[in-house]
Amino acid sequence: MKLSVVLLCGLVALQAALLAAPSAEASGLKVGYYNKKCRGVEAVVKGHIIRAIKKNPRVGAALVRLVFHDCFVRGCDGSVLLDKSAQNPHPEKEAPANIGLAAFDILEMIKADIEKKCPGVVSCSDILVYAARDATKILSKGHINYDVPAGRLDGLVSSAYEAQAELPDSTFTAQQLIDNFARKNFDVEELVILSGAHSIGMAHCSSFKGRLSAPADQITPAYRNLLNYKCGQSANPLVVNNVRDEDYNTVAKYMPGFKSRVRKIRDLFDNSYYHNNLARIVSFNSDWVLMTHKEARGHVHEYADNATLWNDDFGESMIKLSKLSMPAGSKGGIRKKCSIVSHPLH
Repeated sequence: MKLSVVLLCGLVALQAALLAAPSAEASGLKVGYYNKKCRGVEAVVKGHIIRAIKKNPRVGAALVRLVFHDCFVRGCDGSVLLDKSAQNPHPEKEAPANIGLAAFDILEMIKADIEKKCPGVVSCSDILVYAARDATKILSKGHINYDVPAGRLDGLVSSAYEAQAELPDSTFTAQQLIDNFARKNFDVEELVILSGAHSIGMAHCSSFKGRLSAPADQITPAYRNLLNYKCGQSANPLVVNNVRDEDYNTVAKYMPGFKSRVRKIRDLFDNSYYHNNLARIVSFNSDWVLMTHKEARGHVHEYADNATLWNDDFGESMIKLSKLSMPAGSKGGIRKKCSIVSHPLH
């Protein structure tokens, strides 16, 4: 974004650098935004993500989760990336809903490389959106492929309280989920579509502790026993979201009929979430409750039956997610480091 700045004094310059987010984002977001401003920036991001996932496939799922947890709070402004500071003494990272967020180091490495190439041009919020897009494509073996617009600004505010209030909770009922997504202008179908991201990744046992004693009509007993075993191994351990990604010996012991579906390569991003939900082998209460709502249940069946449709619809929903803007009146700029508020003049 270009801005004419009259350098009357340092204060005026600083105020000019802090752009009004809603109007800037509404007029400035577009595909190929950096084609002339920082040519090749998307290739730089993609290269980092390919290498990171090759080294650790879990990075991909972490990025998909991270972009949702960023955009659903204050819009896609990189606020989830900020560390604790005098300005933000309790940042979003501290919210209980954000337990286990990861891949911050990858984003900082990407940002550092881009700053060498185009200092003060590319926002951390755009880098995160690009990174999540690339991770989605890689983990889905190219089946989920979409372009995202860019031109976002990095926000100044990060609040754990706000994150906890805005993000959906894993204990929510179907109606609570529907109401939560509706506040961001997402309908029931889009709620079900985005929930499909739980085919990858991991979660702490504290996020689904109620499922460890749920009745058989809500969770398959063999899967419940497996979760109890895994959660008993240490204090609040991480457990894979998709039993298909569980270690073979554990599945053989607790769910022997599922052995043939265990994968050596984990985190394949596909429509398996919907098959798992129909079979009552999902870990979050917020996943299972989709089966208690008529419209949501219909979409679960729809996407279990049509993987290609889900691939396309997930891409469209991620584009819509990426367009969530900062609250009216918010200010923004371009950070030098993604974890620190610092907006250089530009």
